Amino acid sequence: MSSIDPKTARFETRAVHAGQSPNPQNGALMTPVYLNSTYAQPAPGEPLEGYEYSRTTNPTRTALEENLAALEGGAWGLCFASGMAAVDSLCARLSPGDHVVAGLDLYGGTYRLFTKFFQRFGVEFSFVNTTDLDAVRGAMQANTKYLYLETPSNPMLDVTDIAGSAEIAKAAGCPLVVDNTFASPFLQSPLELGADLVLHSCTKYLGGHSDAVAGALIGNDATLRDEIAFYQNSCGGQLGPLSSFLILRGTKTLSLRMERHCESAQRIAEFLESRDEVGRVIYPGLESHPGHDIAKRQMRGFGGMVSFELESGVPGGKAFSMATRVFTLAESLGGVESLVEVPPIMTHASIPAEERRAAGMADGLVRLSVGVEHIDDLLEDVERGLAAAAKAGATAGAAS
Repeated sequence: MSSIDPKTARFETRAVHAGQSPNPQNGALMTPVYLNSTYAQPAPGEPLEGYEYSRTTNPTRTALEENLAALEGGAWGLCFASGMAAVDSLCARLSPGDHVVAGLDLYGGTYRLFTKFFQRFGVEFSFVNTTDLDAVRGAMQANTKYLYLETPSNPMLDVTDIAGSAEIAKAAGCPLVVDNTFASPFLQSPLELGADLVLHSCTKYLGGHSDAVAGALIGNDATLRDEIAFYQNSCGGQLGPLSSFLILRGTKTLSLRMERHCESAQRIAEFLESRDEVGRVIYPGLESHPGHDIAKRQMRGFGGMVSFELESGVPGGKAFSMATRVFTLAESLGGVESLVEVPPIMTHASIPAEERRAAGMADGLVRLSVGVEHIDDLLEDVERGLAAAAKAGATAGAAS
């Protein structure tokens, strides 16, 4: 569709143009929202350009899929109704007796799908610290069908060596799947580092405006693509045209937004690290982060997510999240607006407490999704939250 060459055009140019071109009939610049379910055929069984039913293919979704493939450096992309629908399509390739090695620090919804659903069907899951490649290597089995990781992970921002993980997966004969949601393709290119599949919750940074829910898988292997697309078409987990349009609009400004997210998150992380009320700050851009050197090597920036622990514990975490005015207390992340949440009782509540703690997640952990507001307003808001946390901690201490 696009006149640019995605192999030679730079990222910002691909983001604006890949998968899209002006309408040849009327010159319309934006890809239309094709709100239709079916397509006229000139002859029985001869659909025009492969379009016959929108569960299978839709021109708006096709434009987005080509755009995301270009941004990730892949040969193809498939877009789903949500990030979890994309994860589900991966699991649908598994059979009873298969095994998956996954990160210990994992999005709660992914953990829930693995353990509450597919584990019941005879699929085995091993959750390991993927930052320890020896641990990953030791967890691989003859029946391992995926090595599945998030980097940076959610919410502990663990950074895993993608190239090293790819070598382990290749030796085991299984695909490496990297959830690239926290980094986005602007900051990290897993396929170039040896991954076989890249997964996104497009709801987050790719969309960037908190107004659409979507997921995606991108890769190079045509057989994997056909197997996943067959399941997607069979179960109906495809992305609708309006959401496709909204995510496509979002990718056009991805590079601009990510630059601001990274700049502001670095400032906030450094500010938090200077405060006595804060026990630990977790951000890949800090030299104190154990994965800082790997992040410098495989990322082009450190992202917009900051997690931290308060000395005042759970009462402090709750108080901080309820005192902010610019940071909205809400789940999700990656939008232009800043968000704050307490993972153990929100996004990761489905993970048992003992497993959260094994992954290093303190009960009073706070996670920030740093938006694009003015940095001074954000810093003032963090100060406001810290004051409330300190007060809550003092009150809790006096009561005990």
